[in-house]
Amino acid sequence: MHVVVVGCGRVGTELAFTLEDQGHSVAVVDRKESSFRRLHDSFAGTKVTGIGFDRDTLIDAGIENAGAVAAVTYGDNSNILVARIAHETYNVPNVVARIKDPRRALIFQRLGISTVATVSWTTDQMMRRLLPSATPHEWIDPSGSVCLVERKIPNTMVGKKLAELNVAGQYWLTSVARFGAAAIATKDTVGQDNDVLYFVVAHDAVAALDTQLNEVPGGHH
Repeated sequence: MHVVVVGCGRVGTELAFTLEDQGHSVAVVDRKESSFRRLHDSFAGTKVTGIGFDRDTLIDAGIENAGAVAAVTYGDNSNILVARIAHETYNVPNVVARIKDPRRALIFQRLGISTVATVSWTTDQMMRRLLPSATPHEWIDPSGSVCLVERKIPNTMVGKKLAELNVAGQYWLTSVARFGAAAIATKDTVGQDNDVLYFVVAHDAVAALDTQLNEVPGGHH
């Protein structure tokens, strides 16, 4: 697959290395020719100097035949423009933009453009390491809207169908870890002692899930 990486900073350079190592053809675009010094001498891809959202520049980088485009410059506006052009003009199937502002990232996520909100993601990763016992989730999506949480089964759910814990639109049990092995939860999955439950949860509903588990007599998490 041909991949166009717009931005030859630290992230763009690492992406180019990784993609090439996996056998993909790579074109790297940057407005400063000096930025290409970050690429090692063995880099076999294309280096294109120019404005990342300029269509002639993108054509020189092979966007017309690209299977993926990553917009990872230092500017949100530039990344948004690159992503929209790739998505809407050239119909590139896989497009992702790095966005520092999580609110803007959410907007473009809703428009069908995948984004990585670096501030939200970095804050989440820092919190997981600073206060591991206080971290409310195991994983959070790049827009900060949906997360995966791990909870121990409430005592009174042992012997009952775990689907009773689901609340549509807020949280949903996806899998159960039992005796060291995990399985996808079904509507008929019955809880057993020491089960570990994994829920997909709307980020603003984590507290509601914990409240429900705590309100179940004998519940704990």
